[in-house]
Amino acid sequence: MISRVWHGWTKPEHADTYEVMLRSEILPGIHRVPGFRGATLLRRRDGAEVEFVTITRFDDMAAVRAFAGDDYELAVIAPDARSILAHYDARSVHYETVFTLND
Repeated sequence: MISRVWHGWTKPEHADTYEVMLRSEILPGIHRVPGFRGATLLRRRDGAEVEFVTITRFDDMAAVRAFAGDDYELAVIAPDARSILAHYDARSVHYETVFTLND
């Protein structure tokens, strides 16, 4: 399994809106991609901003490419999200998932 990690930051006044967008539209929309296995959303106050970390999981790199395209490290950002992000990683990082422990 491959875990794709990406960071984005908003101003505090946009954080709740961005979280709702991620939870209700963006992350559930990835279910259309064959090989998508789930996502984790992290949030924390980071000084004057709010940081979000998304970790999406895919079966393999072929599934990552089906989601992100040939330049699979390039960040995939919804147009509506761009307007409320203060800044973000231009590229995602991919890891081989070697162990996961669930409750």
